Amino acid sequence: MTEDSPTPPPPPPPVGTPPPYPAYGPPQPARRPAWFWIAIIGGCFVLLIPVLLIVAALAIPQMLKVRKVADATSAIQTMRTIGSAEISYNAAYYGYACSLATLSGDPSSGAPTAQAAQLIDPALAASGQKAGYTFTVTCGGKMTVNNHDTYTSYEITAVPQAVGKTGDRGFCSDENGDIKFDPAGGTNCTQPIE
Repeated sequence: MTEDSPTPPPPPPPVGTPPPYPAYGPPQPARRPAWFWIAIIGGCFVLLIPVLLIVAALAIPQMLKVRKVADATSAIQTMRTIGSAEISYNAAYYGYACSLATLSGDPSSGAPTAQAAQLIDPALAASGQKAGYTFTVTCGGKMTVNNHDTYTSYEITAVPQAVGKTGDRGFCSDENGDIKFDPAGGTNCTQPIE
């Protein structure tokens, strides 16, 4: 044979012989029955559920604790805001306000007055609640000047809406600006905040 002559094709396979291996494709693994996969998935859930319960048991109390701390911090800040509003009210109207509604008011209704000083958020005044705490303002000493009652002291209190859930401590403040707390969540505030 010379280099230029073509190579003859391979002879055809004898009749009745199966085609070569590539026509069949690679061997296929045996199919697993449905119950096998159900058992595998069920086993995963059986192992996964206790792990998830353990993680939840550890994480949820910590999340609640963090939320209570955040709510208490917000309550202290809100008490400072109300205290600042009382100072501004006293400077403008010669006496302290006896309610959150008096410190509040709708700015679109006109100029501030002694009954609606527009010094705090109207939403806080309407509900008395913010971040899991309930806020109140009560008046103390009173004197009458020109037939007009003027209050010379006040007390702000903030108590958890649900002691142990939304907060652990109650807070109190007065015209001196000091904020103290009641570890039982009430208004018997004797301990200064740190």
